Amino acid sequence: MVEKFALEEFLDSARVHDGVFALRPDYRALLVAVDGLEPGPGDDASEALLQQAEAIARQALRERPVDQLPHIAAWREAYRAFGAKPQRTRNSVEALTRRVEGGLPRVNRITDLYNAVSVMHQLPVGGEDLSRYCGAPQLIRATGEESFDTTADGVTVTEHPDVGEVVWCDDTGVTCRRWNWRQARRTQLSEETTSALFIMDALDPLTDDQLCAAAEDLTSHLRRLGPDVHTAQRLLQNHPETKSGD
Repeated sequence: MVEKFALEEFLDSARVHDGVFALRPDYRALLVAVDGLEPGPGDDASEALLQQAEAIARQALRERPVDQLPHIAAWREAYRAFGAKPQRTRNSVEALTRRVEGGLPRVNRITDLYNAVSVMHQLPVGGEDLSRYCGAPQLIRATGEESFDTTADGVTVTEHPDVGEVVWCDDTGVTCRRWNWRQARRTQLSEETTSALFIMDALDPLTDDQLCAAAEDLTSHLRRLGPDVHTAQRLLQNHPETKSGD
């Protein structure tokens, strides 16, 4: 088990590089590190949460198209700013919201939980196996030389991000391309995951209060996934940051 101080030490080394803030000064990343999780298949609680998220999203989509939902529209603008085409590579919350009509994916109770929180609060949330990290998470503008392990036609391949692309990475390579578009295989959650890192991405018009509310919602649901669950979190932004844990 990872001790609470170790979670905090891991988060202390996380960074958002200046080039990203230059692109979007309003960007904030709320990182939530968790240990003591007991993985397993979806259960009644995760199913109820997914159904609640689907109902909330369906109501929002009655009022306007998905690409005009305020936070999704902001992310589409951010993608264009570094050269990505949002109609081809959709931010994670847009991709999930577009699946609501046919039903959100059911994967496992950890993944289902954070996907539901993402859709309910309308912000991108990534979940990764913390034990598979090599060094701390860094959000950078890519040089194009970084490695990204993924699959193509069922075969494992190594790709490289575009020059200037916004990517999350650690000391080994890219962990998520195009800010919050596609995660690497190396750090993806598995049926054996007991410690995880969740990255919650925010742009205006999402407020700090709304971001913190989403994080509290996420951690409250994570705490039910084992008697020894403990968390730490860190807010990365352009001005003084906040740290907390339990």
